[in-house]
Amino acid sequence: MTDLFEEVEEQLRSDRYKQLARKALPWAVGIAAAALIATLGYWGYDTWKTRQTDKASEQYVAAMDAFGQGDRERARAIWTEISKSGASAYKALSLMHLASYQQDKPAEAVKLLDQAAEAASDPVVGDAARLKSALALLDTASFKELEGRLKPLMEEGRPYRVQAREALAFAKLRAGDLKGARGDFVLISQSLEAAQGAQARAQAAISLIDSGSAKQVAAVVQSAQAMPPPMMIPPGAVVGPPGAPTGAPQAEVGAPQ
Repeated sequence: MTDLFEEVEEQLRSDRYKQLARKALPWAVGIAAAALIATLGYWGYDTWKTRQTDKASEQYVAAMDAFGQGDRERARAIWTEISKSGASAYKALSLMHLASYQQDKPAEAVKLLDQAAEAASDPVVGDAARLKSALALLDTASFKELEGRLKPLMEEGRPYRVQAREALAFAKLRAGDLKGARGDFVLISQSLEAAQGAQARAQAAISLIDSGSAKQVAAVVQSAQAMPPPMMIPPGAVVGPPGAPTGAPQAEVGAPQ
């Protein structure tokens, strides 16, 4: 009799397990299918992104070659095409190049540079675009707008802190804040991060302010609108920070003239 009860109990347990398995099976299949779809989707997106980047890098070099050979319009057409791609670094660089074609239309140049800053995934490229955008507005924008654009670029760890402070000092001069401008120039002249050229400009500006010739400072500081020398990014390269060793690829960050 005991054996019979045990056999019945075992049969009941087996039936319960089967019921549970039938209920759980659709969920297990659904989870497995979702995981497979997610994996395939990520693989597909990664493959598409890699192809976009490879194509954009080849186009970017072609545009640089065309520009170097004097064919500015062909270069412009290629950069325009890249600016519509999904390759963030090359898209940002191309938008910055396109902005240089808008020398007589500062508003259009600023619009393109702001788009470049938004598109850039690398902080060096992004901040270069933001700084160029502020520089393009130096002669026309209000001090409040310029300060709003430049102050974030002066934070610790930002790649163009010195250039941003120099631009802000010039903006303060335009606004009549000689004391504030002088303070910024003093900081630049004493900064270990500042290049010799920036320190020399700052010292010259301080001397002019102290001598009562503040109006002449504009001519001195305008040379500060030159960013680090433009350098070409090779295909597929990662943008490096300013001062990287020779051979390290870097973004073209020349300022608008």
